[in-house]
Amino acid sequence: MNLKRIDPWSVMKFAFAVSVVLFIVVVVATSVLYLALDAMGVFKSVNDSLTDLVSAGGGQSTSGFRITAKGVILSSALIGLVNVVLFTALATLGAFVYNVCADLVGGIELTLAERD
Repeated sequence: MNLKRIDPWSVMKFAFAVSVVLFIVVVVATSVLYLALDAMGVFKSVNDSLTDLVSAGGGQSTSGFRITAKGVILSSALIGLVNVVLFTALATLGAFVYNVCADLVGGIELTLAERD
């Protein structure tokens, strides 16, 4: 059997579904990791150290920059949304490229066998 063509529309739907699931997993994992580190006091320590560092150097106050749950989760969601778009687009483009290459060289030869 030869695999001569991959339907780009089905690849796009599949890639979109997979990337949305991965988006949800990444946002939930980021939230859980943030909550665990926040419970240990990591972000309070980092924010306090940053404030001490800037004020010791004679700089301005860092009251505008603090590591918060909202900032971390929104950053994770933004990166995840960009990932959804890029993954879907690149998978679809890969299907188009495969179809062009398969037209030139004849596709990929597959050998299927029955289970024993």
